[in-house]
Amino acid sequence: MAQWLPPGDKLAVAVSGGPDSLALLLLAHAARPGLTEAATVDHGLRAESAAEAGMVGAVCRSLGVPHEVLRISVAEGNVQSQARAARYAALAAWMERQGLAALATAHHADDQAETLLMRLNRASGVAGLAGVRARGLLPGTELPLLRPLLDWRRSELRAVVEAAGLIAAEDPSNGDERFDRARLRRRMAEADWLDVPALARSAAHLADADVALDWAARREWSEAVTREPMGLTYRPQAPRAVALRVLALIARRLGEEPPRGSALARLFDGLVDGRTGSIGSLVVRPTREGWRFMAAPQRRRAVPSGADE
Repeated sequence: MAQWLPPGDKLAVAVSGGPDSLALLLLAHAARPGLTEAATVDHGLRAESAAEAGMVGAVCRSLGVPHEVLRISVAEGNVQSQARAARYAALAAWMERQGLAALATAHHADDQAETLLMRLNRASGVAGLAGVRARGLLPGTELPLLRPLLDWRRSELRAVVEAAGLIAAEDPSNGDERFDRARLRRRMAEADWLDVPALARSAAHLADADVALDWAARREWSEAVTREPMGLTYRPQAPRAVALRVLALIARRLGEEPPRGSALARLFDGLVDGRTGSIGSLVVRPTREGWRFMAAPQRRRAVPSGADE
C-alpha cells in the first residue's frame, strides 16, 4: 500500500467499523505510519451507528491516527443512492479541510465477485460488469479514490482484525436476505466450487475492456460525429458496443441524460432499421448523411375559439 502514493502524501481512510474497513485502517497505518487519517461517516440510519463511530475513534486513538466523525442526513427516496452521494461529498469536504491526498476504501475480491454475479443476472453490459477499479476519482471531484484491497478475500481481512485483538461491528443488513447481495453472499458461501479470486480477476479484465471501449468511442466521435446548425449528425462506423457509447456521449453533449443501456440498445436497433427515435427531448432521424440528432420542435399551444387575441 505504501507505493500507492508519493512519499509524504497523507492518505485518507474511510472506516465504518466493519471488519473490512478496520482491516484497511490497520494495514494503512502499518504501511504509512504518521501519514494516515481516518473518517467515519454516520448516516444516522441505524441506532448503533453513533456507538460504532465511537469504537472506530477509540481504535484510531490507540494507533495515533487522527479520526473525525462526519454526520450526514439522507433525504427520503432511494436511500442507498442518496447515502452514497452524501457520504462521498462529506468525505471530499473533509479531505479538502485536512489536506489529504487520496481516499482509500475497503472494497475487496468478494465484493468484486458478488457485484459481477449480480450484474450478470441483470444482463448488464461491460461497464456494469467491470465492477470497481483499483484507482478512480471521488464522484464530482478530482480527488484520487484508491481501492488497495481488491486482491484480498473477506476472510483474510477478518483475520487481520482478529489478530489485532479487535472486535468489528456487524451491520445486520449484511445478513438480511431481503437484500439481493445478502442472498447472493449466502449462496456463494454454499457453492464451494466458485473461485472468487478468479471472478474478481474477470471483473478486472472487464474493467480493461471498458476503458478500451471508452477510448474507441472517443475516436469514433472525432471521426464520425459532425456538428450541424440544428444539432449533431452521427455516421456510425464502429461496432455496436462502441456506437452505443457514442449515442450516450451525444445525448450528454446536447444536454440530455442518457437513458439506460437497454433503451440505448433499442434506439440503436431502431435507427439501423430506419426508424426515427428519441432521447429525452431530442429527436433522432436516420438520413442519407447519418443519424441526425436535434431538439424536438416545440408544440404550439392551441388557442380556444373565441379567445381574446
